[in-house]
Amino acid sequence: MSPPSLIDVHPNLAGTAPVALSYELFPPKSAAAAASLWTTIGELESTSPDYVSVTYGASGSNRDTAVELINRLVQETTLRPLAHLTCVGNTAQELADIIGELLDVGVRGILALRGDQPSGRGLPAEGSLRYAQDLIELIRRVEQRRSALLCAGKVAVGVAAYPTRHPESPTEAHDVEVLLAKQRSGADFAITQVFFRTEQYAQLLSRARRAGVTIPIIPGVMPLTSVRRVTRLGQLTGVEPAPELMERLAAAATDAERNRIGVAATVDLANAALDAGAPGLHLYTFNEHASALEVLDKLALPRPRRGNRHPAGRRQLAS
Repeated sequence: MSPPSLIDVHPNLAGTAPVALSYELFPPKSAAAAASLWTTIGELESTSPDYVSVTYGASGSNRDTAVELINRLVQETTLRPLAHLTCVGNTAQELADIIGELLDVGVRGILALRGDQPSGRGLPAEGSLRYAQDLIELIRRVEQRRSALLCAGKVAVGVAAYPTRHPESPTEAHDVEVLLAKQRSGADFAITQVFFRTEQYAQLLSRARRAGVTIPIIPGVMPLTSVRRVTRLGQLTGVEPAPELMERLAAAATDAERNRIGVAATVDLANAALDAGAPGLHLYTFNEHASALEVLDKLALPRPRRGNRHPAGRRQLAS
């Protein structure tokens, strides 16, 4: 007779799942920016995040500095890096070499992205990959060839998800079909692009689950404290910021008031996503820590005392 199932004994295991916490960083462009970034890294490390993602420029324009930053994170901190990787403009062999380099420095998580075609360039070079789905499959092939070196460990592959229609997509339903295709190719989880309305994450989650997407979909939120940054991000992503928020930020008399308004709006977005069933939060920091940590404080996500350097922790929302 088979032993009793633990699932039967503990039917409410889903309620004990921790809330994941992660941040996005980008490689510094100067020595001064690097010094500021490492101050931010120290502050973010004190919260024991589950991982930090490191961006990667179009066609690998900042590849060397990205890999250098990732290597330092592995060697000098307790942080787990998730390396962004774009495929547009690179051949399968070039990308396989980059994946191998990332694995060699200790990366065990990759965010597989299509990437944007750099402006001023013609068609992609012959043989270059075209879609994130192709990159996911390539990562899995490289992983399979290197499984002995990885002690049969599995590389975690993340992808992008879109709460609102991608600028190049005909419909939101098409975006979900693309996400489903990424899952079928071997994606483990998704991180959303920024969104500005509290209902948008729940709507994405509903569309995705109805279509058969089962991987975790983690909401990406940014501290909405800068009119310039929110405007620029809206232009880059094709996502229109909420007009009422922009009006309130523009009307703020001081930076402190603007920060209070933006943090409160970000907390509302995060709470709405968590209430809808989000498994965690991914904070776009723009290499700054103050407003990101203020958002966490308002959310009552517990943080270890400074100097606590144990590996990324298991956390739950404070009761």
